[in-house]
Amino acid sequence: MNLPQAKTTLADYLDFERGSTERHQFVDGEIFAMAGESLGHSMINTNIIISLGIQLRGKPCRVLSPNMKIRSGPADARSMKGLFSYADASVVCGEPRFHDKHQDVLLNPKLIVEVLSPSTEAFDRGDKFLRYSAHLDSFTDYLLASTVEPRLEHFSREAANRWVYTCISGLDGCLPLPSLGCRLELSEVFDGVVFES
Repeated sequence: MNLPQAKTTLADYLDFERGSTERHQFVDGEIFAMAGESLGHSMINTNIIISLGIQLRGKPCRVLSPNMKIRSGPADARSMKGLFSYADASVVCGEPRFHDKHQDVLLNPKLIVEVLSPSTEAFDRGDKFLRYSAHLDSFTDYLLASTVEPRLEHFSREAANRWVYTCISGLDGCLPLPSLGCRLELSEVFDGVVFES
């Protein structure tokens, strides 16, 4: 993440963000501009969205683009605590719930996808995941996609808030997502991606 631009409340952040042409995350009162993405990152994310979108067609779940914000934290608009972030993709099942009438901040994602990049990997693996899992009751699946090799990591929530980790590597691999009735073929997820040796 970049250096914070300002210290602000949730309400001020949302006013600012809704009028901005760039995307920003809110982390405990600080606003962070989001960096652009590499070609590989963009291709991987697009491939995941396409694959999940096709498999979820006709089901009560739908894939959302990277432009949907997700709130994980307190709902108090005067608060300076909480996280409003943009995932690379998310899946919502059933009726989506939103932070307010603007319907641009999702409260009930089931699956969250992050395509890892060097500048955000530590945050995506650490604090971001902890906040998602602590504040989102609907959140059952966390998918991390590598940009340095064909590898998917999946965290799935089981009973008693226990998370199970699965890692699948190689273009011949396949990652099942039982809670969605989907599977991700790594050959499709990483189709067209050139990895640096």
